[in-house]
Amino acid sequence: MEFPADCRYTDDHEWVRLSDDGKTGTVGITDFAQHELGDIVYVEIDALDSDVAKGEVFGTVEAVKTVSELFMPVSGHIDAFNDGLEANPEAVNDDPYGEGWMIRITLADPSDLDELLSADAYSAMVGG
Repeated sequence: MEFPADCRYTDDHEWVRLSDDGKTGTVGITDFAQHELGDIVYVEIDALDSDVAKGEVFGTVEAVKTVSELFMPVSGHIDAFNDGLEANPEAVNDDPYGEGWMIRITLADPSDLDELLSADAYSAMVGG
């Protein structure tokens, strides 16, 4: 399994990658999460254009046999949803850190990232 070093991770299996501006980021689910869920068939984001606190549910991901909530890794404003997932939700399975990203956010407090797991710590947590 892959856990890019330029991402920070939650124990709920979401990742966030900070943009070069240091104020915005991209969020998705980890390679481990998509593997555990199986074939992704639908992604729903409930909080587009909203402020969402760290740990709050911002949407759901539906796989063939289950539905799982998505938890905000850091507090921030959800600016965009990956519209490509509407027609191609399996991108989450195929490329969870690239084409399978879910939302783009403006961070309320970039120091929230300090509380998240590094790639190595996340890998150790999931037994990778």
